[in-house]
Amino acid sequence: MTQRRRAQIVLVAILALACLLRLYHLRNPVLDHPAWRQGDEAAIARNFLQLQNNILYPQTDYNGPPPNYAELELQIVPYAAAQLYHAFGVHEVIGRLIVIAFSVGTVGLIFLLGAELFGRQAGLLAAFFFAVAPGAVYYGRTFAPESGMLFFSTAVLLFWSRWLRRRAAPDFVLALVCAVLAWLAKPPALLLLLPLTAASAAAWRGRFWRELSFYAFIAFSLTPFLLYYAHLRSIAEWHFASGIAAKHVLPQLRLELTQPAALARGLQGTLALMRMLSTTILGPALFGLALAGWFALPRDGAGAVQHRWFLRAWLFALSAYALIVVNVERVDYYLLPFLPFAALVAGAALQTVWVRLGWNTLGLRSTVTLALAAFLMTYSNMLEIHAYYTWSRAVYSAAKELDRSLDPNALVVVGHYSPALLYTLGRKGWEEDVLLWNVHDMTSAIGKGARYFIAVEVPRFKANKALYRFMQRYRRVRTASGWQVYDMHHFAAPARRAGP
Repeated sequence: MTQRRRAQIVLVAILALACLLRLYHLRNPVLDHPAWRQGDEAAIARNFLQLQNNILYPQTDYNGPPPNYAELELQIVPYAAAQLYHAFGVHEVIGRLIVIAFSVGTVGLIFLLGAELFGRQAGLLAAFFFAVAPGAVYYGRTFAPESGMLFFSTAVLLFWSRWLRRRAAPDFVLALVCAVLAWLAKPPALLLLLPLTAASAAAWRGRFWRELSFYAFIAFSLTPFLLYYAHLRSIAEWHFASGIAAKHVLPQLRLELTQPAALARGLQGTLALMRMLSTTILGPALFGLALAGWFALPRDGAGAVQHRWFLRAWLFALSAYALIVVNVERVDYYLLPFLPFAALVAGAALQTVWVRLGWNTLGLRSTVTLALAAFLMTYSNMLEIHAYYTWSRAVYSAAKELDRSLDPNALVVVGHYSPALLYTLGRKGWEEDVLLWNVHDMTSAIGKGARYFIAVEVPRFKANKALYRFMQRYRRVRTASGWQVYDMHHFAAPARRAGP
């Protein structure tokens, strides 16, 4: 059996393992982690089906009657899911299967990129590391945009690397198309512009500034991104993208650039992110391999200088992104762009060590040892994300009870922040903190057509004494869950007075 044939068999096995891991708890409702993000994505997909089947007009379920346009990344997964909903009905599993396809596809792209840069063995190792990394496994099956971003981002790196080496027009076109989709899939993909620039400068050296293809690539890939967000900004009620940047990211960056103490706190907070990175995103094994592997990367051979510049620029871009963005929005899935980088570094480093030790072939004992190490790494990675699969069956049961019993076309006010809960209720309306929602807010919502008020956190609702007294004028809807539900189209019967 040739080495190429053997590599193909190993790659198929890695792809099958990646797919199998991502099918774990596939049928969970969107109440598992991160429920907020999955609820938004699932609602947008359903709204493409029910309201407006146009990918340029994504709508959420909350903030009153439709339309409720949101300034979010291009909704590739929800839009694709909505097209399948026409044939199969609304099932969140469809959206998750699309995400899994992107994630497993990224495993294949990681192999091709690793083989392109460092050799076939490095590509296989990198593909395995990505296939079993906890962040890639879990977020490779959640109804969210990250898998699409990683897929198109890896494709950009692959086809641009091939363009630098072969100068074949199809590679340039594919790199450009994938770049457009990567930037639109989620803005953090833009950090790849720095390693792409570094790789190009190292490949073209003195003539880099005269290469019109690079400027064309930048201009044509960024134009759709800028036009899309200008369009959304003109129609959206929820300015998520620009709002996070303007209210959180940029003010913090301004502080860090002007105040040494703020910069020190920012750097300290960024270093603290390594805990998240080393657990639920990379897993301890890949984190350690990538960290140690950075010092064992190949330093000679074809393209070694170009690869060093490429990886250094990529690491710098990731570090700056962690400091500027993730240090402010401290959620672990914002660290997912580190995954392809870590997998490639670990794969390239291990291949280098492999060659230096002269391990050209493996005996039975070595093969069994490697298989056991791979199993232990996979198992420990799944333990890191085990808690993420949990969800409240009581909440799901209560939401589905109301979905069955309430007027199907009614607008609701849910006294709890959770797009996933509103989505599971199958209704549109408002989601609010029941302690902050006041009588004026409620009367305004009633004036806009709100039919039901649903108090999920009853003690918190009762603590809002003015709102609680106001709601007693409306008829209570009987529920088995303990949630308090009021029908605001019917007043409560007056209390009977005691006899003389």
